[in-house]
Amino acid sequence: MLAIPYEQLTPETLTAILEEYASREGTDYGDVIYTLEQKVQMLHRQLERGDIGITFDTQTETCSLVSLRG
Repeated sequence: MLAIPYEQLTPETLTAILEEYASREGTDYGDVIYTLEQKVQMLHRQLERGDIGITFDTQTETCSLVSLRG
């Protein structure tokens, strides 16, 4: 797994990664329904705070978001 600093990604690439993650089946935000744009904004704020990070798996060639807290 490679850690990918989100600041080094183009805005388009970062948005695509966050949208793909936010639209995955099983990403449940509880009783409140959020739009894809709202989910992406929440994820972006978590990246900025350092709560989550982006990793790239060279074997599967996929990106994931991982918790960096606790």
